[in-house]
Amino acid sequence: MKLTLDLQFFAGEKTEKATPKKRQETRKKGQVAKSADINTAITLLIVFLSFLFIGPFMRDRLTGLIERFFKESLTMEITVANIPGLFRDLALESGLLMAPILLAALISGVLSNYLQVGFLFAPEAIKADLKKLDPIQGFKRIYSMRAIVELLKSILKISLVGTVTFAVLWMNFDKIMRISHLTPGKVLSSVGWLTFLMGVSAAVVLIFLATLDYLYQKFDYEKSIRMSKQDIKEEYKKTEGDPLIKSKIKQKQKEMAMRRMMQEVPKADVIITNPTHYAIALKYDESKMDAPFVLAKGVDLMALKIRQIAKEHNVMTVENRPLARALYDQVEIDQAVPEEFFKAVAEILAYVYKTKQKI
Repeated sequence: MKLTLDLQFFAGEKTEKATPKKRQETRKKGQVAKSADINTAITLLIVFLSFLFIGPFMRDRLTGLIERFFKESLTMEITVANIPGLFRDLALESGLLMAPILLAALISGVLSNYLQVGFLFAPEAIKADLKKLDPIQGFKRIYSMRAIVELLKSILKISLVGTVTFAVLWMNFDKIMRISHLTPGKVLSSVGWLTFLMGVSAAVVLIFLATLDYLYQKFDYEKSIRMSKQDIKEEYKKTEGDPLIKSKIKQKQKEMAMRRMMQEVPKADVIITNPTHYAIALKYDESKMDAPFVLAKGVDLMALKIRQIAKEHNVMTVENRPLARALYDQVEIDQAVPEEFFKAVAEILAYVYKTKQKI
């Protein structure tokens, strides 16, 4: 009993790495190896590190806002005329208080995206796609392997971040218990420092997890853009043209070049042969070149054809095996004979001219 295997079955298997063209096309669509956790982790780290520089500024603005509220706003008579001004002042103070944090978050978000994918503008990624509203495809996305991986990642992140922040609070439990005995300024400083420690610790843990997630996203991306051998062939046909058509064009070009070469054979002064394997047609024209040049050359059947045409047009044939082989290997059509062959070629041409004069 023999088992037959159709190799065409594997033609559609996506086992090949994506070509540069496929990568460029997917990039234009916004499909790149990118981890959202990297953005979150870097943003969180930069924002909390920025507290080292903007912390004093925020503390002073916040304490000033609280003091003015208790000293002025609580005793202020509320009227229709002063409510807009009160809200405007509070909005301005809140904006100035949050502006450094928002600026740090903006910079970190842009930086984290640039580090992952570089500069990328993909309008196709935000186009409306009705396929995304398909409930069947949505159900598949919800209960896919990718969704399960994302769920496990979320559970792991919550567990680790919760553990780290709890550890920071536990290690500073004594300081927390003494906060009620501190002045308002020191309370803000203590709470700010604890917040900073928890934020940076959580960010470090998230960066570790995000690095693993990026490696997974890179693997998943490479897997999603794999191509089959047939896909690569089709892409090659679109970019380079059908190989069969290209080979036919090259064949036609070769035939046309051969016909043009054969049309030049009757103009030759002499045909140098091997005698059967090689044939070189030489011409000496002072108006064109200072040295004899090759009009045509060929080997085997082509050499036979050259000799036949030469015979039909009374072009002399001279046998010189080493010279014929050397000229065929070293001189292209319409090129002058190299200087090292001048003496041998000159003797042959002199013999040809002398023979023609006798005739």
